[in-house]
Amino acid sequence: MHNETLISVKNVKKYFDVKAGTLHAVDDVSFDIKKGETLGLVGESGCGKSTVGRAIIRLHEPTAGDVILDGKSILEYKSRKELKTLRQKMQIVFQDPYSSLNPRMSTFDLIAEPLRVNGNIKGEELENRVYKMMDTVGLEDRLADSYPHELDGGRRQRIGIARALILKPEFIVMDEPVSALDVSIQAQVLNLLDRVQDEFELTYLFISHDLSVVRHISDRIAVMYLGKIVEITDYKSIFVNPLHPYTQALLSAIPIPKYGYERERIFLEGDVPSPIDPKPGCRFAGRCRKCMEICKESMPPLKEIKPGHFVACHLYD
Repeated sequence: MHNETLISVKNVKKYFDVKAGTLHAVDDVSFDIKKGETLGLVGESGCGKSTVGRAIIRLHEPTAGDVILDGKSILEYKSRKELKTLRQKMQIVFQDPYSSLNPRMSTFDLIAEPLRVNGNIKGEELENRVYKMMDTVGLEDRLADSYPHELDGGRRQRIGIARALILKPEFIVMDEPVSALDVSIQAQVLNLLDRVQDEFELTYLFISHDLSVVRHISDRIAVMYLGKIVEITDYKSIFVNPLHPYTQALLSAIPIPKYGYERERIFLEGDVPSPIDPKPGCRFAGRCRKCMEICKESMPPLKEIKPGHFVACHLYD
């Protein structure tokens, strides 16, 4: 299905200096995304998943590591002109559609803005492309002169998606694109993302804290905990045979819509450790029911346990 690698994330780190020390937001993260694929990135709030997405498209400059897009490092794009080229290939849809849109701009101008900034497209051609894109994402022409505060969350997010698509990028980071929306609207937006992915041959990194949302849209899923990837595999294996104790705990929290059927709920004891100057050893050790002595001493590497199923856990040494 997907053979050619579009994005290769190699040992990316993103640290922030704070008063108390160094915040390890993303700590040595590596994965590949193939052309046309959706990789779901899940984890609880504060685990660094949004920072990964932003580091990949250089909204945050990585502290260390590299990101290869189409065989070329994104760090090689230095000048303003080169960065403009990179921005056309990679886009992002933000979590909160209201705060990511300029309240002084109409729907038409918001969608046209990337074309005006990046392309030499004017007049009738610009107008045609904007109206065509509005049609693609399900926005009626009559909304062209509306402002963000006059629209509901679903329509605002459609503007965000239209803005990301208008430059015809290859890769889009979806940063919790449906978490601020009602459930019925979530389904519509997920169906839209599915449809435009096929239509425009897009590749997604889909970031979410909600495993049931990720399940519907992802080909593979990466689970993140406190700046580290702890498990990566295809979406079926994650749900049928999760290997990492953290993934097992996450999955146990999803309710099963079946009367009289209950799965064992795994409650995590203890607090999430601080990402500021973290201790050696596995980040999850303090909350893990299966913690061994080695877990407190050394960080397990992410390794392939079965074909295509990677996990970072000493239980599988």
